Order: sequence, then structure tokens, then C-alpha cells
Amino acid sequence: MACSGCGYVGKAERQFDDRRAARDMARYREKGANPTTRLLRDALAAQGPLEGSLLDVGSGIAALTFELLNLGIGRATAVDASHAFLAAAADEAARRDRARAVEFIHGDFLDVAAQLPAATIVAMDRVVCCYPSYDPMLRAALQHAERFLALSYPKDAWYIRAVLGLENIVRKWKGNPFRAYVHPVAEMQRIIDAAGFRLTAQHRTWMWCASLYARA
Repeated sequence: MACSGCGYVGKAERQFDDRRAARDMARYREKGANPTTRLLRDALAAQGPLEGSLLDVGSGIAALTFELLNLGIGRATAVDASHAFLAAAADEAARRDRARAVEFIHGDFLDVAAQLPAATIVAMDRVVCCYPSYDPMLRAALQHAERFLALSYPKDAWYIRAVLGLENIVRKWKGNPFRAYVHPVAEMQRIIDAAGFRLTAQHRTWMWCASLYARA
């Protein structure tokens, strides 16, 4: 593949390691899903009874996958670049007796997208901010979405850029090659509109925007 992610898997493995996976899973078990995951879950639930399939891109510990399975989604594919997070998610799936309902795929989404089936819902919860090239990732996700795209991303504001910029400076100082990004929201919206999707729900926190799009 052309260098869209340029070693992205290695960078993701460094950032999303065993320690962070264990911490995130412990927090999920104790406190439930994080704010953007809850917002996307609730926006989808408000569309009516859920059914069909889910493609969870950048699934992490698969919190959104588990939440949507509980609401009626029949099967899910969870794709992530971190072995540690997928292992934690697989363990949780077994604990919840959901192992048969979820397929876990390791890799850069752009590397494996052609092998993945379309899904009723494609979700990218806090994912585009982790990837340098939002355009090809977003287009690939939209091509797989039969009905909904559930997307959360950092707001394009100066103070968010300042926060993520400081985090990136600290990572560089520590020798961590992973970087976070604030991508232009207007350009992402243009790509989504051109693919024939329309905004049906949107909610914000101080840092994040959680949006649900439906195929027109």
C-alpha cells in the first residue's frame, strides 16, 4: 500500500500498549463507556431498534462494540492497530459470552479495508484524530457503511490544537513516534456529504464532537 499511515501500526503499538489497555478496560468495567462512546451509542439507539452488523474501526477495547451488541446488533468486526487492545477486547468478549459475535482484526484499517465486508453501521470513535491521513480513512469507512456512520473527533478549535500539540511535544521528548491530530471539520463534512450521508444527530463535550450520519 502507498504510505498513507507510514508505519502507523508500529506507532499505535507504542502508544496503545498493554498497560494502557489494562487501564482502559478496568475503567470501562468500573465506570462504563467514555463520553463519546455513550453519545454515539445513544444517538444510534434513538434511531429505533438496532439490528444488522457493525464495523468498529479503531475499536480499542471494543467498548462501543459491546454497547451496541447489548442494544441488538447481531455481529461485529472490530479492527485495531494495537495487539494489546485487541487482546483485552477479546478477553472481555469471552467474559461477556460474546466471542462468537465479534471478529477481531489486527492492522491498519487502510491495509485491511478491502478484505472487510460492508456493515449496517460503521463506527470511528476517537479514531480520525489518531491517523495522519483522514481523507482515505474516512472514504474507506463510508464505502463500508450501508446505513450509518458514527464518528467522533476533536473539535477544530485553537485550545484543542494547543492541548494536542503539547501532548505531541511530550511524546516526542519521550521518544514516542505516535502523534494526535486535529483535522479540518469542514473538509471531513464535505467528504461525508459527497458520499451521500446526512447528519442526523450531533453532540459535543468541551473537547469532542460526536456525530451520527445516515445514508440519504
